[in-house]
Amino acid sequence: MLDSYPDLDPDAGEVLTEELHASDDVLVKAFALGPDAEIEPHEHEGATNVFHVLEGSVIVTRDDKEESVTAPSIVANERGAVHGARNEGEERAVLTASLCPLPS
Repeated sequence: MLDSYPDLDPDAGEVLTEELHASDDVLVKAFALGPDAEIEPHEHEGATNVFHVLEGSVIVTRDDKEESVTAPSIVANERGAVHGARNEGEERAVLTASLCPLPS
């Protein structure tokens, strides 16, 4: 099967994740955020992390800024940027995150 899009159904306040692809070059993970769920702000010092918002809306934090992002959208978080996302809506939000290059 070529389509590896997961069926993730989080409860309120819950973040479900699934690894979609891992290679020597890139890691791609899916995140499903229930209402009031959050991917805590964090950083990847040596890698770019690209969010692909596929469903719903999230508030993306990057360094000291916040912005509402609605699907379909892409947000590039450059190396060393502190980034995260939270769902303030009533429905689930789904995004993938691609991390490249992988930390050594």
